[in-house]
Amino acid sequence: MSLFARGQVTRLQREAAVNQELLDEVRAESHRLRTALDAIPVGIVLADTAGAVVLRNQAASRGGHADVLVSDVCNRLLAAAAGGTVAEERVTLFGPPLQVLLVRAAPLAAGGALATIDDLSDRVRLDAVRTDFVANISHELKTPVGALAVLAEALADSDDPDVNRHLAEKMTEEAHRASSTIDDLMELSRIELGGPGIPEEVELSAVLGESIARHRFTADNAGVRLELVPVGQLSVIGDRLQLVSAVSNLIDNAIKYSNVGGTVRASARVAGCWAEIEVSDDGIGIPTRDLDRVFERFYRVDRARSRDTGGTGLGLAIVRHVANNHGGDVTVRSHEGEGSTFTLRIPFREGA
Repeated sequence: MSLFARGQVTRLQREAAVNQELLDEVRAESHRLRTALDAIPVGIVLADTAGAVVLRNQAASRGGHADVLVSDVCNRLLAAAAGGTVAEERVTLFGPPLQVLLVRAAPLAAGGALATIDDLSDRVRLDAVRTDFVANISHELKTPVGALAVLAEALADSDDPDVNRHLAEKMTEEAHRASSTIDDLMELSRIELGGPGIPEEVELSAVLGESIARHRFTADNAGVRLELVPVGQLSVIGDRLQLVSAVSNLIDNAIKYSNVGGTVRASARVAGCWAEIEVSDDGIGIPTRDLDRVFERFYRVDRARSRDTGGTGLGLAIVRHVANNHGGDVTVRSHEGEGSTFTLRIPFREGA
């Protein structure tokens, strides 16, 4: 091979090496870009000037029937955007679970179009919860406030001492009902916003004893016996005030749904890695259809009975939040007419 030919080969080899380096850099940059796009929680779809999809990140690849529905909407909007039209459309996937997606498409200055797929499911659910909360609290407060107005008008028009005394008692009752609702709302807000609180060693015997003591008078008036099963030296790490609030609400709920002569029992034990606090009653029980909803705010199994006993429908929601704050859970076992057993579980550490 001539010297000139060898020089040409060497030059070509150097150019090939440079091109390979450039290609490797492009591939590495493409991989970094792809990784970055896949890390974005919003779906991203890129189309060429004809509206054909050339890139789709991981969040935009849903799979299954949902992918077909979303892809149809996305392709239609991308075709419009490639022609210069900005468009968006909301897609509802009924699941379960229910999902709401917002697909937006816009033209790119360099040609082609970009579509984004934003999951609005959590926001929609939160808006629904807020709407229900406002409607429920408005109803719960409107009832006693409206009753107070009617009773006050009747009191102003009455000269009979016995009638006035009866009206005053009813006004006091309605005022306490409104106050109880507000107190429960403030307690629920404090627990939700306060998080797990300051952890400390908490003796469950003290928690149960204080909770029982809080409701002794109410139980006596209702003709219900309170029974505290001896616990012994059993402690957990948690927020004492929140735990007392949770157990108190379980006991209060058990009293409300017990019949005269019934018994409410409170106990605690260790079960594996959990400390379990149980509050049981032999009252009216809970229908199977209601078991999944009893921990919702303002949900009440027997609204007429709750009205008579002054229940706000917030007590079990408070218990659920306390359980969540402590990394535990709360469950219920019940048969209609045979009573209920609520179990609050808190992580247990040996030596706590």
